[in-house]
Amino acid sequence: MAAPKGNKFWMLRSKHGRDKLFSTPELLWEAACEYFQWCDENPWTTRKAIQKNIPVRVKKGKRTITENQQQTEQQVSPVSRPYSLMGFCIYVGASTRWWSSFRDDCINKNEEDFLQVIARVEETIKTQQFEGACVGAFNANIIARTLGLADKQEIDHTTNGKEFKGFDFLPYTPEADKLK
Repeated sequence: MAAPKGNKFWMLRSKHGRDKLFSTPELLWEAACEYFQWCDENPWTTRKAIQKNIPVRVKKGKRTITENQQQTEQQVSPVSRPYSLMGFCIYVGASTRWWSSFRDDCINKNEEDFLQVIARVEETIKTQQFEGACVGAFNANIIARTLGLADKQEIDHTTNGKEFKGFDFLPYTPEADKLK
């Protein structure tokens, strides 16, 4: 059964809307530091197949000779995990859309304390990615695209500011004007 028209049931609510994910800037920074620490403590691992020659003694008749046999071993090594805004949002149980709207709301409401923490989180993530790419820990091409870095050259293919009036492929003949 539907509620009666003109009801005021909504006024009986103790609160309206959803609670903020972070009520203070300090809680936001604390969560970011937890995420950064988690990334540092939980690196990715890479596996590489390594071929090794192992000497083996083999009896051939009365003689014992040494032959090399190849064995493949798996080498597992830790690789640092890059910080990312998407990873941080997943860590705190939010989405990147939430982060964008949260930042926009802080800008609109002029919440300077939150804006400083938001900038600090984003700058920490970008710095770690950039520095990791510089030392070869991360793929420099991927990080450059992620950070919006590009080696651009602008080439002017115009007519140096002059108006383009079309191509003149054929020489002008007065007969061509008569055909129009």
